[in-house]
Amino acid sequence: MVNSDYLKNLNEAQKDAVTHLDGPLLIVAGAGSGKTKVLTSRIAHIIAEKKAFPNQILAVTFTNKAAKEMQNRVSKILGASAIGLSWLGTFHSICAKLLRKHASAVNLNSNFTIIDTDDQIRLIKNICKAENIDVKQLAPRYVLAIIDKWKNKGQYPNEVRINNKDVYEKTILPVYKIYQQKLTDLNACDFGDLILHAVKILEKNNDIRDIYSRNFKYILVDEYQDTNYIQSRWLNLLTQENKNLCCVGDDDQSIYSWRGAEIKNFLEFDQIYENTKVIRLEQNYRSTQNILSVASKLIANNQNRVGKTLKTSMEDGDLIKLNCYKNGKDEAIGISDELEKIRKKYSLNEVAILVRAIFQTREFEERFLKIGLPYRILGGTKFYERAEIKDCVAYLRIVHQDKDDLAFERIVNNPKRSVGDGSLKSIHEYSKKNSMSLELASRKMIEDNLIKPKTKIGLSFILNFLNKWRHDCNIKKINHVKLLQIILDESGYSAMLKNKKDMENENRLENIKELLSAMKEFDTLESFLEHVSLATSIDQDWDGQKVNMMTMHAAKGLEFEAVFLPGWEEGLFPHQKSIEEKGQNGLEEERRLAYVGVTRAKKKVIISFSMNRFYQGDWIDSMASRFIDELPTEHLEKNSFFEEEKNAIDDFEFNQDIEENDEDTIRSPGWLRYQKRIK
Repeated sequence: MVNSDYLKNLNEAQKDAVTHLDGPLLIVAGAGSGKTKVLTSRIAHIIAEKKAFPNQILAVTFTNKAAKEMQNRVSKILGASAIGLSWLGTFHSICAKLLRKHASAVNLNSNFTIIDTDDQIRLIKNICKAENIDVKQLAPRYVLAIIDKWKNKGQYPNEVRINNKDVYEKTILPVYKIYQQKLTDLNACDFGDLILHAVKILEKNNDIRDIYSRNFKYILVDEYQDTNYIQSRWLNLLTQENKNLCCVGDDDQSIYSWRGAEIKNFLEFDQIYENTKVIRLEQNYRSTQNILSVASKLIANNQNRVGKTLKTSMEDGDLIKLNCYKNGKDEAIGISDELEKIRKKYSLNEVAILVRAIFQTREFEERFLKIGLPYRILGGTKFYERAEIKDCVAYLRIVHQDKDDLAFERIVNNPKRSVGDGSLKSIHEYSKKNSMSLELASRKMIEDNLIKPKTKIGLSFILNFLNKWRHDCNIKKINHVKLLQIILDESGYSAMLKNKKDMENENRLENIKELLSAMKEFDTLESFLEHVSLATSIDQDWDGQKVNMMTMHAAKGLEFEAVFLPGWEEGLFPHQKSIEEKGQNGLEEERRLAYVGVTRAKKKVIISFSMNRFYQGDWIDSMASRFIDELPTEHLEKNSFFEEEKNAIDDFEFNQDIEENDEDTIRSPGWLRYQKRIK
């Protein structure tokens, strides 16, 4: 049963965005303006008004979490009417779905494997080795970054045009050709391929494009400011028939150019799609007026933006605190003191420290450990990237798909089975010479007695069990959870971890237990493996009260009662590298990052900088970020450093506990330089 109240809870701009259903629509949604509510209400409205069936709506998000939240919200409004929203998901998951239906069009089978970054690096290393390319001089990660850049531009190897004077790209292009062919041979693709292949299928097959273009009556896209060229091209192809494309985003929160995002997709939307209606969501439901005033004044210094003015019905709230400290250690002490005060009012779970660079967390971690303040680091090693989890997944992948050489290579000698590098090299050579998978090559080499006796025992062991596990899976129909338990026991992997009783292995065993629990949420082995491949975020340990520490990039989409923004210093923030590489565009993106940081806060913002910072073994004199000069002073509360003074050195005070007094009387060059600047 449809909940008819979904329109009543919207303001006028939101209601306009929900009910405008004809033609292209750009929704400029400011931070905390309820864009998710608008998107979900719009989907509900389309279905409730019988403008389209659920399977005729394409809704695209950037994370699985966002997709799940959208699905849940629509279901709450529509009830059973929401069943059939089969095209709601991330760019990658939807393109993977399309690609499995039309895999043959790009020379793949429908059961292709989606490889992750580690697999990509191993593949690149193997190619570089075969081509006599020194990986010390040309890092595989750099090679992958360039290949990914080409894919984001929609270019297969034969479509890449390079500057012959660019030695690196000239070397990488042949690697790209071999890499892409190898993926085809493995019946695999990487993340970039999912969208690239989907686009090429739509471009080269008018009949397929017409099917999808006619089917999708309405297309909705979240976080449109983060799209790259190939994603934008994909959307353009799908709107050939119906022009009802609705894109939601905030150009002021475009902070991912380093991973290919192109803000011009957002800024030029009304030029690409004729008769575009632009609706601005400017009512903020998250932050106090002082926070919004500071954020708006700061971002107004950017030139490349659509423009909007955030407003709120909330009270003015606390002034934004601006604190200067002598050095990074004092900054950590000062912030810990502030936290002790804040935790009387807010849960630590509702407090975040957002840094520009991850190395900045070190001083806070040391301080918090010293005083016993609990914290968590968000954005560390992800669950599915932990070695023991990748091992488990590799076992499942090779059982699922016998051509998965990368999975085979990972598990064949894990645990140790006397299949060393030399033996593996021989198998690789035989595989290449005879154009077969590593597993099949191993079996043929055993048959032909081309394997050393000791290696033959270990290799035969794993090959026999692969046959047995596939029989368990395909014939006996043992579910994937039980299957993994069997694999871990029979392979010796569990015994390997249990035999060494230390904390690290105990943690690994706990992670595997958690993996088995997670697998229960999926009906099939294939759906679980696809989830692992496409996972963009994972649940963190939120148990207990802990201060959250993360980069400002990682904080995008989150909100907290109180936010600390340390390290606002020239060279660090804005980051020198960003300005050097991208000039004014880099500076504006850094400022958008500052805007994102400030607007994560509901009630309280504390910005700070230090005059000296210990970095890579040396003391670095620093100056306050230029962004601090752009903050409106009427909305700021400054610490004692900013008071008009005070000639006596003893009058120089900081609002934190001083633990070493012998250096307190030294004014650094950075301090003197800053004094000249603020006068």
